[in-house]
Amino acid sequence: MAHHYLGTVDEFTEDEPKIVDVKGRSVGIYKLSGKLHAILNYCPHQGAHLCKGPVTSWVTSPLPGQFVYEQEGEIVRCPWHHWEFDIKTGGLVVDNKVRTKTYEVVVETFDLSVEQGKVYIEM
Repeated sequence: MAHHYLGTVDEFTEDEPKIVDVKGRSVGIYKLSGKLHAILNYCPHQGAHLCKGPVTSWVTSPLPGQFVYEQEGEIVRCPWHHWEFDIKTGGLVVDNKVRTKTYEVVVETFDLSVEQGKVYIEM
């Protein structure tokens, strides 16, 4: 696998994904609790730009009228048909059979500051 340079750690925020082009593929880079995750910016359902959808939580309901918010900020919802995918695994949250491609993100540091570390994606 080849490494492709994406920038430095401080260029990525927890607020919104950074969408980059790597070898002709659109990839969304998400920063979740300080760790970077990368998913293909393509919904396997009908091809929407998945990473343009909102980042949300997985909502469950143990009893009528009760709602539990799980995995806050770790779910991306397709902007077209609202299919929801786990950013960390790429799996569809309802059954994990449908997936979007994930990529490993590598941070290399050459000094004492992680914020200035160089970020690469493996493809």
